[in-house]
Amino acid sequence: MESASRDIAEKYDRFARGYDRVEAVLGFLGVENLRNGVVSAASGKVLEVAVGTGKNLYHYRSDCEIVGADISTEMLKVARERAAKLQRDVHFTLADAGDLPFRTHLFDTVVSTFSTCTFPNPSKALQEMIRVTKPSGKVLLLEHGRSDCGWLGRWQDRHEDLFAKHFACHWNREPLKLAEHADLRIVRAQRTFFGMLHRIEAEPQI
Repeated sequence: MESASRDIAEKYDRFARGYDRVEAVLGFLGVENLRNGVVSAASGKVLEVAVGTGKNLYHYRSDCEIVGADISTEMLKVARERAAKLQRDVHFTLADAGDLPFRTHLFDTVVSTFSTCTFPNPSKALQEMIRVTKPSGKVLLLEHGRSDCGWLGRWQDRHEDLFAKHFACHWNREPLKLAEHADLRIVRAQRTFFGMLHRIEAEPQI
């Protein structure tokens, strides 16, 4: 595992048990409704990249066959516990988003939420998502990024180093641009909450 990825894994291992409490602040932004809108659109054999503590498991359709990948052992432990409580049959695997251990064109849907901000190389991670998606499949993303509201975007820029250091989070990235540069064909894109939250539905370029 590369050094940057190892550092991220160690950070998330340390606060895995408290992660949901930290992320609860996103509830005030209407994030659960956005999660549901994104994740409920998944179908067939599904890979969730950076599954974290498994919060998205509440929103998948019952007929989805789910594989959850994450770089943090401790986050996966919490996700397994959540899946057991929900009685969801989920296969979890320890994996780096930039080097997914799956064969090409395996999944009908690839899902990732609030993750491109943490990847050391987001373009490589998105390209890996494309690789493992069937040509007829889809990639569903829910991300936060740099606000298109001038003052807020500038505030994010000023505090970028602080968030990157403490939370391994680069919160002023541009998710839509990253997706486009990774050769995803954007089917639908929506920005909300001062342009900080991005809901993206895309397809591999054929």
